[in-house]
Amino acid sequence: MIAFIEGDLIECQLNMAIIQVGGIGYEVNIPLTTSEKLPSLGKEIKLYTQATYREDSQTLYGFIDRESRDFFRMIVDKVSGIGPRIALNLLGSLSLPMLKTSIASGDIAMLSKAQGLGKKTAERIIVELKDKVLPKTSDIETSSPPSRVQGKDIHEQQQEENMFGVYHDAVSALLTLGYKAIDADQAVRKASDEIGNSASTEELIRKALGR
Repeated sequence: MIAFIEGDLIECQLNMAIIQVGGIGYEVNIPLTTSEKLPSLGKEIKLYTQATYREDSQTLYGFIDRESRDFFRMIVDKVSGIGPRIALNLLGSLSLPMLKTSIASGDIAMLSKAQGLGKKTAERIIVELKDKVLPKTSDIETSSPPSRVQGKDIHEQQQEENMFGVYHDAVSALLTLGYKAIDADQAVRKASDEIGNSASTEELIRKALGR
């Protein structure tokens, strides 16, 4: 299993990157949310990968961080009827925070806006993953050891849930103003990167609107 690939970025398109390692160019399929964060051509890049093997093909999928790669794996492994291509489209249409809060809150309408997803597929994703994306505080408090869950303590988990909630509310506000889902998510994502995780919903909206 190839866990990651690190080398020089030789070519980049919206959903594909070619990385040169030791004289070999590896073609890696990537989501839009990863291609947005790639460096300029010729620079070194590290992508966390998932490989799929079939009788007639071998495909490598890459992500800018391990969390996105693991989320991709979970979608493909846990949700029936969803293969790597649809999972990649999902991660390219909505950022990871938006995906997690949409699934945790049962927001079918938001997930349905992702490329290649219909209402029934969105419903299936929510049913299969709702209890896996954001563990509830009550579950954390009864876990063993009680002070940690998946490497995070209760305070860190609550902070993450609050951050995702603020992010989701900001994107929803832009949607009411007429933004497309992918544009709203991208605007809020950039605003969050500039302001930081402590930003309020109002601050994210103002920054996303350029005010």
